[in-house]
Parts: sequence; C-alpha cells; structure tokens
Amino acid sequence: MSKTLVAYFSASGTTARVAKELAQAVGANLYEIKPAVPYTKADLNWMDKKSRSSIEMNDKSSRPALADRNANITAFDTILLGFPIWWYVAPTIINSFLESYDFSGKKIVLFATSGGSGFGKTVAGLKPSVAADTTIVEGNLLNGRQTAASLKAWAETVL
Repeated sequence: MSKTLVAYFSASGTTARVAKELAQAVGANLYEIKPAVPYTKADLNWMDKKSRSSIEMNDKSSRPALADRNANITAFDTILLGFPIWWYVAPTIINSFLESYDFSGKKIVLFATSGGSGFGKTVAGLKPSVAADTTIVEGNLLNGRQTAASLKAWAETVL
C-alpha cells in the first residue's frame, strides 16, 4: 500500500479529474471527500448571498456534514489534499474532513483548482483543524490539463 493518499473534494468535477490523474501519476491511493448532502448548481452560485456555499463560507465555524468517515488516514504518512478555492480559501467541508481524523505527525500538501484566485489564507484557515504536530504545506494550483509527467514531477518536489 502506498504511503501517500490523494484526498479531494470536488463540487463540479474539476478537482476530481485532477485528483484522479494525480493519484494515478504518483501511484497513490484515492479518497473522495463527499458531503452528506451533495451540492447543487444553485448551492454553488457564489453571486447569490443566500446560496448554500455563500452561507457556509461566510460562517467560519460552518462544518458541512460528511457522507462518510471511511478514509484510512492511519495508513498514510502524506496526504495530498485537493479542493476548489472558494472565496480565496478552502471550502469549509475541508475543515470538516480534517477535524474528523487524527493527522498527528502527518504531512498534508495542498493542491487546488481555481477560476482565478490563489490560496490566499488557506493554510491559516486549515491549521486550527489539525493537531499541532501536523505539517500543512501550500502546494500548487493545478488548473487546466496536467500531464502525468508534470503531476509526478510536482509531487516529487513536495513529497
């Protein structure tokens, strides 16, 4: 079993595609972070202040429920954690995921997809959700089509 896990949340499929390609390129296991209630297109309408994603992102204590807690985190040393950037940070479901497991002594390397913004204060927003001895590293935005070679080369720099 690989010591690396690619865990990801994808609301529209973009991050899922990159995560699957990354896991295959580096020979890592793959785990999808799923919300208990899937997001609809209306939920993701960031222009609607009453949309589910807007409400969650405006409330830093929001922790959307997870569909399961089946990730075998103890089997891995490094987690490549992917998500779309929402409002310059990770969606709050990523905090839900991090708070559901013990990441003590593990290294978490972030990767994200974004329509235009960078990581912003993502690391600072996620750090309180893990044990003090967990390392969280800002990785890369992996937008657009990535080749297996480019994904493997990037992963080798962070693993």
